Amino acid sequence: MAIALVLSGGTGTRVGGDVPKQYIQSDGRMLITYCLDMFISHPDVSDIFIVADEKWHDMIFHELRRLQIDTSKIAGFSKPGATRQLSILSGLRDIAQYVRSSEDRKKDPAVIIHDAARPNLTASHLSDYLGALDGHDGVMPALPMKDTVYLCSDGKTVTGLLDRSMVYAGQAPEIYRLEKYLAANERLLPDEILKINGSSEPAILAGLSVSVVKGDENNYKITTAADLERFVHSRRTHEGTRS
Repeated sequence: MAIALVLSGGTGTRVGGDVPKQYIQSDGRMLITYCLDMFISHPDVSDIFIVADEKWHDMIFHELRRLQIDTSKIAGFSKPGATRQLSILSGLRDIAQYVRSSEDRKKDPAVIIHDAARPNLTASHLSDYLGALDGHDGVMPALPMKDTVYLCSDGKTVTGLLDRSMVYAGQAPEIYRLEKYLAANERLLPDEILKINGSSEPAILAGLSVSVVKGDENNYKITTAADLERFVHSRRTHEGTRS
C-alpha cells in the first residue's frame, strides 16, 4: 500500500482569477478534486496527506462531499513550506509521524508525490508506476525530448550539444520509499534544500536507485490559462464522445 502526498500549497494565479490554480472551478468542480478522486478510488492508496494552507482545508472537504466523493482516506494536512521541496519535506515528516504512531500500518510505505494541478493522472498509470518501484528506492515517470537540446551556459550563446536520446523531462507523480527519501531531504538542510528544483534531485544526490518509467504526455501540469483551456476542452470532447 502507498500514501499519496498531494502538493496544493502553491499561490500562483497565472491561470487567471484571484485564487491559486488548484482551487479554481474547472468544468463544474475544483481542480484539486480530480487527482484526489483518483487517489481515493485507487485500491493501492491507503491514505492521503494534502499540503495546503489552513484556509483551504474546509473548502476541500466541502467540495469533495458536494461531489459525493468519500473523504475517509484523507489522513491529514501539512503546512506549506517556503519552497516546493520544503513543502514536500513538511508532508514527509507528517506522514512519518503518522506511520510510526500506528501499529497496523506498514512502517516504510511508498509515498506518491503529486501536484494538485495535474488533474489527468490515471489509475492505470499510477498502478504501473507503483509496480516499477519493486527493486528500487524510487520511481520517476519521464518523457523523452522531442527537440534537439543545446547547452547554453551563459544564456546567450550555444556552448555545447546534448545527446537528445539521453535527456528526459521528469513528470509527477514521483514515488519513493518513505524513510530513505525523508533522510535524503533532511541531509540537505538547512541551505542545500533551497536549491532543489525537482522532487527527484534529493534522491539522486543521496545515491538512491531511481527507476525511470515512461510518462504520459496527457499528465501535464496546469500552469497557464492555455493549459486550463486545453484541459477543459479535452474533458468536454471526451464527454461528448461518450454521449
